[in-house]
Amino acid sequence: MTLPNARDFSHLYSEETKARKPSPLKTCIHLFHDPNIIFLGGGLPMSDFFPWDNLQANAALPPFTNGIGSALTGSKDDSLSLAVKKNEASEGDIPLARALQYGFSAGQPELIKFLKEHTEIIHDLKYANWNVIATTGNTNAWESTLRVFCNRGDVILTEAHSFSSSLSSAEAQGVACFPVPIDNDGIIPEKLEEILDNWTPEAPKPKLLYTIPTGQNPTGTSLADARKVEIYRIAQKHDFLIVEDEPYYFLQMEPYVADVKAREESQSGAKKSHEEFLKSLAKTFLSVDTEGRVIRLDSFSKVLAPGTRLGWITGAAPLLQRYVELHEMTIQAPAGFTQTLVAATLNRWGQEGYIDWLIGLRHEYTLKRDCALDGLHKYLPKSDAFKVNPPIAGMFFTVAIDASAHPAFATKFNSDPSLVEKAIYDKVIARQVLVVPGSWFKADGETVPPQPQSSKSAGNPNEIFFRGTYAAVAPEKLLEGLKRLGQALGEEFGITSA
Repeated sequence: MTLPNARDFSHLYSEETKARKPSPLKTCIHLFHDPNIIFLGGGLPMSDFFPWDNLQANAALPPFTNGIGSALTGSKDDSLSLAVKKNEASEGDIPLARALQYGFSAGQPELIKFLKEHTEIIHDLKYANWNVIATTGNTNAWESTLRVFCNRGDVILTEAHSFSSSLSSAEAQGVACFPVPIDNDGIIPEKLEEILDNWTPEAPKPKLLYTIPTGQNPTGTSLADARKVEIYRIAQKHDFLIVEDEPYYFLQMEPYVADVKAREESQSGAKKSHEEFLKSLAKTFLSVDTEGRVIRLDSFSKVLAPGTRLGWITGAAPLLQRYVELHEMTIQAPAGFTQTLVAATLNRWGQEGYIDWLIGLRHEYTLKRDCALDGLHKYLPKSDAFKVNPPIAGMFFTVAIDASAHPAFATKFNSDPSLVEKAIYDKVIARQVLVVPGSWFKADGETVPPQPQSSKSAGNPNEIFFRGTYAAVAPEKLLEGLKRLGQALGEEFGITSA
């Protein structure tokens, strides 16, 4: 079947993007690699003067029999030796002479080839002219997205609580982040449609919906598959783009089983096959996109290492070209050392080996999540005032708290849940454990003129929450931290342990 091309969404470009002309110097840089051209056109230093002759590293070897967290022995059973030279390269490697030179703002071909093959395995794309470009991670990708599409005074839609750095990036560019209600299954499509159907006509319509669908930061929720189909329909109806920020996508886990014996039995079974693993992954917005209105942000930060500062964007090729033109004048390209090391690792692993790694991540994060939930059930005060929604992906758990259940809510705190939140925060810090107040992640942007008051209606106005992570510390420290958290909450609410 012949797939259609993406729709033209150039009407959503920012004034900056419309005004930007491609860098003339970048239009000819590809000729630097033509052996028949004597290149006198740009300030590219000779690779002879790069002080590095090769790049060497040891990496874990698929299928990671001892687990992805096991120390490498250096033996041929668990270790993969990487050696990339300046002017020679094995298939799939990026020679250092090229990796450390200017050019390839969209990413080195050897890396992009792997990522495009990976994209075809994970996502069932519904249009023909999609592409992939490399970024320095999702923070860079999101800030670039804002610049490509948004003007000062524009408005975007975000989850009612979202990643604070993403909100701050938008606000710094004069873009308002209008909140969309969420529940334990993510964005509520009916609420989103109600907001847009009743949008104040004089206010600018949103160009983007920014969402973290899987293991959402900060709430730990994951957007149900059926809701993605509904949200995409609403995007078509109201003509906005969906920015799918997915750093936690491959940290999807098995469902939480509270009974430890039943859990151990289920986890002691045979490891999932690649086919079973791929079928178990959540539907992506990219896989329901028939028009090229989804921009997907992926990153190696959570699956390999944050310090790689390497990610990629998938979307319609015409849209991605605008990103490349911006990057040519800003980041130039992701770091050559990083692209070389990551491409050498992935191309030696192959797609099958990378899936082995991702399956290993699922196992490890399931254990971490289970440890956290076991600890929360053990140490949280026994009260209906405290609720935990078991995450099925990501790095975060949240403890939702009914502030009105505090015995001094009306007296000491003047019925103000934010004051209860501050008191809890001070108490947990005094107990030497850190969990983060939900208010730090609140989206509260507004349009000019404002939206109807009903569009910002919340659920329980007295509910607050705190975000914690099970990713950052070893199990024994995690449990000690949760014990301290439970003690602090019990002390603050006057609930004695059983």
